[in-house]
Amino acid sequence: MKVKIVGDSASNLFTLPDVNYECAPLRIVTSDKEYVDTIELDLQGMVDDLRTYKGKSGTACPGVGDYLAAFEGYDEIYVVTIISTLSGSYNAAMTAARQYMEENPGKKVFVVDSYTAGGEQKLHLEKLRELVLEGKDFETICKEITEYKDNGTSLVFSLESMINLANNGRVPMVVAKALNFIGLRMIGIVSEEGQIHPTDKARGAKKALDVIYAKMKEEGYKGGKLRIDHCFNEAAAESIRELALAEFPQSDVKIEPTGALCSFYAEKGGLMIGFEK
Repeated sequence: MKVKIVGDSASNLFTLPDVNYECAPLRIVTSDKEYVDTIELDLQGMVDDLRTYKGKSGTACPGVGDYLAAFEGYDEIYVVTIISTLSGSYNAAMTAARQYMEENPGKKVFVVDSYTAGGEQKLHLEKLRELVLEGKDFETICKEITEYKDNGTSLVFSLESMINLANNGRVPMVVAKALNFIGLRMIGIVSEEGQIHPTDKARGAKKALDVIYAKMKEEGYKGGKLRIDHCFNEAAAESIRELALAEFPQSDVKIEPTGALCSFYAEKGGLMIGFEK
């Protein structure tokens, strides 16, 4: 029985040890360039390019063919995608799953809409790894990963700019421009309905860190696994780690940079903090 876990690059997770794993890349598209969200991408170069680019830009999800290629040759496949309200990745994975199972009777594919991205989506993939390595059967894994996704994790984000989100219709442009003009950081969560939901504002790095950590605890953080993804803001990520470990010394904390897709939306200075509740 060959088992595989598939994520998309909104998870910022490009490798997963001890299991068969593949990360389907999203893409950042401008009028003259395409940036494929892989571990090999020159992320600094992309961010620098986009900072001076004046034309239209957008994103493209993995296609059905990308997912079918990832599934090929495997008997049981578990997929975790970025929140479906922000991308077509989930729909593409679902279409590929139906086609793969129709063409390969007896094969099984389970697709999870993570309702999130970044560090929280990463936790879902890590949980799948644990369940697969424990040798649990397909139905049990499907049930337990759904429960974990629905009730076991949360995400808090902090953004210094929301221009790319506004340009792609994710938030009102008037909100994004006001944020930039007055120099505030926006802190928020992803709602149960899968919508970006700003909850707090903070001026200055120190104040923002205090608000972020308070929001984490309000959303249920009690010292479980903590995955902090940052867009060229390692200092802030380290500060969040220090706050968490000071209160919960046994907490499992990992800090990693955002990939292309999350860097595009979070922009420089952004944080995407996933944690177990």
